[in-house]
Amino acid sequence: MLVIESVMEKTRLYTIDQYGVKNYNFFVLSFFLLLVMTFLTMSLGHVAYIFEIEHSNSPVKTYSDAVWLMVMSASTIGFGDVYPVTLMGRISVYTMFLLGVGTLGTLGAVFANKLFGFADTNIKNRELRKQNANIYAKLLELEKKIDELKKD
Repeated sequence: MLVIESVMEKTRLYTIDQYGVKNYNFFVLSFFLLLVMTFLTMSLGHVAYIFEIEHSNSPVKTYSDAVWLMVMSASTIGFGDVYPVTLMGRISVYTMFLLGVGTLGTLGAVFANKLFGFADTNIKNRELRKQNANIYAKLLELEKKIDELKKD
């Protein structure tokens, strides 16, 4: 787990502020997710194309059909007139469902958070941590005074 944390900090996917709150870099995270989505679409589209093109009844006739199939799979819209007929085509579509939906969902959440600030708890966390630090400092001060009074 420490290796993943170290790698994520080095990629500047997020920074940790003075209160220990993770602040995600919107542009790096968006770029990374778009890169992952493009890689998944192209590579799984290529796999589907290789296996579907050999089957005579397959509606996948071109590489762009296979890429379109992957985009429709990731977005959960559906296949329409392009759908897999081979086992490997179906496996690649299933893989795209699993990985693509998660990637697109994360990308959508990142955009919604940046646009509308739905889940911006960082500000609250910072305020609470600052309040806790002040309370703790006051507690130490009071304990010191109590110890002094006990001595007298």
